[in-house]
Amino acid sequence: MKWLILLVSCVTALIFTSFIRYNKVTKPAGIPLFRSAGKHVECAPLSKKREKIKYLSSLTQDNGYAEMKLIHGGSYAMGSEDFEDSKPVHRVHVNDFWMDEHEVTNAQFEMFVKATGYTTVAERPLDPGDYPGVPLEKLVPGSAVFTPPSKKVSLDDPMQWWSYVPGANWRHPLGPSSTITGKENEPVVQVCYTDAEAYAKWAGKRLPTEAEWEYAARAGTKNATYYWGNELKPGGKWMANIFQGSFPDHNIMEDRFQTTAPAESFPANAFGLYDMEGNVWEWCSDLYRPDYYQRSKTDNPRGPADSYDPDEPGTIKHVQRGGSFLCSDDYCIRYKAGSRGKGETGSASNNLGFRCVK
Repeated sequence: MKWLILLVSCVTALIFTSFIRYNKVTKPAGIPLFRSAGKHVECAPLSKKREKIKYLSSLTQDNGYAEMKLIHGGSYAMGSEDFEDSKPVHRVHVNDFWMDEHEVTNAQFEMFVKATGYTTVAERPLDPGDYPGVPLEKLVPGSAVFTPPSKKVSLDDPMQWWSYVPGANWRHPLGPSSTITGKENEPVVQVCYTDAEAYAKWAGKRLPTEAEWEYAARAGTKNATYYWGNELKPGGKWMANIFQGSFPDHNIMEDRFQTTAPAESFPANAFGLYDMEGNVWEWCSDLYRPDYYQRSKTDNPRGPADSYDPDEPGTIKHVQRGGSFLCSDDYCIRYKAGSRGKGETGSASNNLGFRCVK
């Protein structure tokens, strides 16, 4: 029995290590000092706007694409002084772009799969070469699933609330017994960077740069703790789908949601975008380096030429933004303005999705 437990543990660790490490985030002290500026104009020249809206509406009706919002470019102060990998706050400029008004949903991703026959990374057979010494029968496709413990546990060991679940994928986010039936309007999850990029190319779009994503999330706010402002619950209302209660064992669901929330469940920001904070982490096109902001370009930065994470040298990672339904002031606070996430290119989980730009 001991060998079986050891074997399962090894398989889990090998498949899951790159995802799990980043979810252990130390809460920084102090209040974030965010400075942003920029201008948003909701309309392009009328003739161009009408042409674009007609084009986008046809896509939405025929192919299930998300409606998009025009984000008029500008300059702003990017980053945060409260997170080491978000320093220094630096001024950047982004050009105009269009952005999905909400995260890609299960229904939209299903249309892509039906049209292309695409198989996500979590559904593909595991390569024995990546797991030397592990018996073939143990190499079962699956993905990372948040599994809350039955009682309060130490926050030093994420393996107490994360599990590698065989059979977990975008159709079955929590494992084989789960389903997305009835959740067509919720964000698709269990998609890695490779999957998100494939969808974006099929849709004639792309993933946002990190600079575009933060500019859109800030939506003109200045010196804000959260992307919506400085109050966690303005007027006593939750503005995003995050974790309330004792993390990770007891979510009291004051925001009404245990896991993902349907698109547009919370107020849109000033640019008309939903869920730029919480719900699910969102992939960005930039490779991840914790020191990139020290030498970032000023005009339309697109990330470093290579990826480097001192926690896992040699592992290729991309930036993730926005936090998820698991973000909590008890543990992971990287849903706050200017903060960054990161993930191995082939890793997925049930709190990770994406949206596209054009």
